Amino acid sequence: MKSWKLSPKIEDVARYVECYWFLEKELHDQSFSYPKLNPDPSSHLIVSNLNSTYEYTHSNKTQNVSGSHWIFPHLKTFTMDHSAPFKIVGVKFKIGALYSLKMNNLSSKLDKVETIDVNHLIGSRTFSSDQLLMNAAEQKQQVCNILDEELLPWLSDCHEDKHSHLVRQIMLLLGDTAIAEIGEKLHRSQRTIERSFARVTGLSMKQPQSMIHLEEILNYLYQLNKEDINWVDVANKYGFSDQPHLIRHLKSSIGKTPASYALDRDLTIDIYGNFEFD
Repeated sequence: MKSWKLSPKIEDVARYVECYWFLEKELHDQSFSYPKLNPDPSSHLIVSNLNSTYEYTHSNKTQNVSGSHWIFPHLKTFTMDHSAPFKIVGVKFKIGALYSLKMNNLSSKLDKVETIDVNHLIGSRTFSSDQLLMNAAEQKQQVCNILDEELLPWLSDCHEDKHSHLVRQIMLLLGDTAIAEIGEKLHRSQRTIERSFARVTGLSMKQPQSMIHLEEILNYLYQLNKEDINWVDVANKYGFSDQPHLIRHLKSSIGKTPASYALDRDLTIDIYGNFEFD
């Protein structure tokens, strides 16, 4: 198993792209074949070889795509078929970035994956998924440089308005500020910030806040062995009123109680690691 994660180097790209990441499962890898992808408020552009196929299942609904594709924000876990070897590069966009890139009807994209022609999307005649992936494991900085240069013209032709500017300000506060206090901090009415956030992201503010907190919890649990987890301490550490509150949160988010999750450890972070920045 090979993986890495790097940040864009060009400022105009980093305005919309949070990071680039790479994952390769080789023929001899014996990792879990059906990992679960936890809820995520960001969109990921998955760059893949044209003849590769991917399967995502959620609530008994299966979505199949071939080649490069979008994973749009999803509120529940996706079960992925990773039984065969694969090699992919991901472009993780910042929350709300697709609004500025003129991709409309974001709420209709929730919980969906969608095949995409990357060359058509970014307006490039030179971009090659196969070339990018060929030596991606060993030449990570070169891959990032290529993506920066290829994405820059597309990302420079963006649409910024009062709603996208406001959402940028909201996102700076959302991780550690009560939603009811954000409007006051930004000198806006609660109705104004909620409407702008929904327009730009297709989500309520509570949804990404919950998913951000979930990711923090999963990153913390990843560092612990099953026998070292104290769920009362976890509940206190992450601001839950009590352990039953934490249990309800995890069951709603990933479909499992804390005890079941600790036993299975079948999310992507457990199978592939937490993709720390190099």
